[in-house]
Amino acid sequence: MVDTDAFTDRLNPDMCVVTASAGGERAGCLVGFASQCSMRPVRFVVWLSKVNRTYSVARAADFLAVHLLTPEQHELAALFGGETGDRVDKFARTPWTRGPGGTAVLRDAYAWFAGRIEQRVDAGDHVGFVLEPVRCGEREKADGRPLLRLKDALTITPGHPVD
Repeated sequence: MVDTDAFTDRLNPDMCVVTASAGGERAGCLVGFASQCSMRPVRFVVWLSKVNRTYSVARAADFLAVHLLTPEQHELAALFGGETGDRVDKFARTPWTRGPGGTAVLRDAYAWFAGRIEQRVDAGDHVGFVLEPVRCGEREKADGRPLLRLKDALTITPGHPVD
């Protein structure tokens, strides 16, 4: 096995909160593996850990919502990254509205989109959910403010194990 730490330690990806709703349950988590993956048609992929409760709910969902945060929203990131929905109702602690397909849209997010799940890709300990964006919104007009990145979130102890 190749040790990739020298490469991956240099990365500092944007972080986002992904929410899912299915079967009367809601879940959400902080995600560091996400990216646009197609230009035409527009597609976006988010990778959810199989040990995360959000993954369990997302398996039965038709839509997911992806939320961008700024570094000033560290507390919201800590709620979704440092707590587990197995023990805490994260949605009781932050304002949200019902979005497409019943997914939960966080009102305080800097920007968000809801996407229809087009495909699921098993890649080991994570599953990629390929999304077709169907609706988006923003709390504030884009003003060049930086987004929350991995280095901003390193102080958050994961609510679920990372292995």
